[in-house]
Amino acid sequence: MKRRNFITSSALAAGAFTLLGKRSFASLLADPTYQFKSLRNNVGMFAESGGTIAWLVNKDGIAVVDAEFPDPAKHLIGELQKQSDKPFQWLINTHHHGDHTAGNISFKGLVKNVAAHSNSLINQKNSAAAQKKEDQQLYPDTTFTDTWKTKVGDENITAYYFGPGHTNGDSMIHFEHANIVHMGDLIFNRMHPYIDKSAGASVKNWAMVLDHAQKKFDKDTLFIYGHAFDPQKVTGNIEDIKAMQNYMEKLADFVQTSIKAGKSKDEILSAKSIPGVEDWQGDGISRCLTAAYQEFSA
Repeated sequence: MKRRNFITSSALAAGAFTLLGKRSFASLLADPTYQFKSLRNNVGMFAESGGTIAWLVNKDGIAVVDAEFPDPAKHLIGELQKQSDKPFQWLINTHHHGDHTAGNISFKGLVKNVAAHSNSLINQKNSAAAQKKEDQQLYPDTTFTDTWKTKVGDENITAYYFGPGHTNGDSMIHFEHANIVHMGDLIFNRMHPYIDKSAGASVKNWAMVLDHAQKKFDKDTLFIYGHAFDPQKVTGNIEDIKAMQNYMEKLADFVQTSIKAGKSKDEILSAKSIPGVEDWQGDGISRCLTAAYQEFSA
């Protein structure tokens, strides 16, 4: 997903300079092209390219959820080291995809431990081998199957796995005292999602996973999403979780109903929208329909 760049051309820079008035052109050029901001209770978020990142900084150490790519990860590390000289205790991956784990390597020799669901580790190794990028990986040394807990200072961090969704290894990471949850790619906010059937994704179960999330967390929970159509809307509330569940349910219903009605694969894949979720945007509807067709026609 493309992130907003504040300077994209000399013409845009000149226009921005005019609008900013007294602000210096040099300071404009110094603006980072990434989001780095505190949310609450020592927990914040970072976004540059790829999936979003959650971070925790407190008196006992630093914890990070996901790592984007190597260069963005270095930018994040630099920002966190401005905040604290405490050690990096944990790097936690929500799942294996490269836009969430390729940056792991930037934490090599810096972070004490890396954690992920056991399926995420398997998928990461398989993907690296297929791309011949084994030497560019920092793999998890700690894995879990259902629930996993750790503690950094006064913050309890819990990971939950409710079965296959976006892949077969997606976890939700809950900072309990802050009541902030990184949902990874279980949420593409108002954006057609990537459904990775090659890594065990399930359209049907994805909706059930999001139902579990709504029962586990509450109206005061702040959620961080892996991706969003509007890159400024990568955080939100439980209503977004409900909306994403509705998307997955409507996708499943549309494809199953179409198959039962005798529609051909080409007819199904040619749909430009999914009834009941017209607010989902961006490219990718065809890949969602394809994944659903593969699942329900099998």
